[in-house]
Amino acid sequence: MRPCELYLVRHAVAAERGDDWPDDTKRPLTAEGASRFRDVVDGLLWFGVGLDEIFTSPLVRARQTADLLAAGLAEHPPVKTVDELAPGNEVKEVIASLVKRVKRRRVGIVGHEPELGELAAALVGAPRALPFRKGGACRIDVDGLDSLRAGVLIWFLPPKILRKAGR
Repeated sequence: MRPCELYLVRHAVAAERGDDWPDDTKRPLTAEGASRFRDVVDGLLWFGVGLDEIFTSPLVRARQTADLLAAGLAEHPPVKTVDELAPGNEVKEVIASLVKRVKRRRVGIVGHEPELGELAAALVGAPRALPFRKGGACRIDVDGLDSLRAGVLIWFLPPKILRKAGR
């Protein structure tokens, strides 16, 4: 595998769990969550983010976030569902799945906490998970997903900073 830029993004704010959404996999983004995430995408553009492909969890809120991300970027990269990005999967399963799928240099990965933070930690060799806020993102440069060398954390930003940067 060749070197790549990985952009890990936590899904935006979704509807609350409860009686309205008994099936957690179907919880959508709120209107405000979607609107605020569009501002996050503007901030990502300000930071010069461009993507060749996006991989997302199959859960509705993550897919909606990935679709907003793709729509807001000049490249309009394809969005592909990866079941291993759903909550409850081990980091090694996620990495193994991505190794098979990632073919490009600039890759977006949309997922959930705590798994996304655990993936970031594994990629950079950190002892603890990196805590992602909803709509937050980071860039990690790796020699390859299957590399034994730790990746480099280039930046890790909460959504508030990304929204401000996009204004």
